[in-house]
Amino acid sequence: MKQSSNREPRFKSLLRYAIFFSLLVTVYCSLPTAVSAQSRDYFTEEEIELVREAQQIDLRMDVLTKAIDRRFAVLNINVGGGKAAAGKEWGELPKGSRAELLSDIHNILQKAVDDIDNLASRPDSMVIDPNVDKKKQKGFSELFPKAVHKLADAAKRYEPALKQTLDTTKDDHEKGLITNTIDLCDEIIASVSKLK
Repeated sequence: MKQSSNREPRFKSLLRYAIFFSLLVTVYCSLPTAVSAQSRDYFTEEEIELVREAQQIDLRMDVLTKAIDRRFAVLNINVGGGKAAAGKEWGELPKGSRAELLSDIHNILQKAVDDIDNLASRPDSMVIDPNVDKKKQKGFSELFPKAVHKLADAAKRYEPALKQTLDTTKDDHEKGLITNTIDLCDEIIASVSKLK
């Protein structure tokens, strides 16, 4: 009789551990699904293709800043970028909540900075345009400063509109996104002074 009473608490203890372990595994396995359901691509399919085609750094900055301008246009924030590009090449204007579009703006601007930084650290990785004669090719020393200036000019357009939007925004999450993007614009504008 004593043996069965000793086994009973031990069995209950093992059962509790087994239940706890199975719950832990279930929660762990569901995490990637929950995270992937929340992730959102900040480019449209057409924009992804345009970025992929724009291999030269100056052309890539044109595409990235136009993609940002499109999001500002959807948000009805005038950044002086002209009419939002739409149509077959660019596809439909991006969709999303206000916070999602503000996040897209920050992410695309960060991608532009990353592309510039990557090329600055490895200038020999610059893509040569196969459609241009080798003698007429522009090199790193010509295209890199041009790309940095294009991005800085865009950041100068974005910053005042972002500051004005920050003043009127009541949502804390949106305020955080806008503040981070303003900080990124400041960094971009400051980087122009570092060019030789």
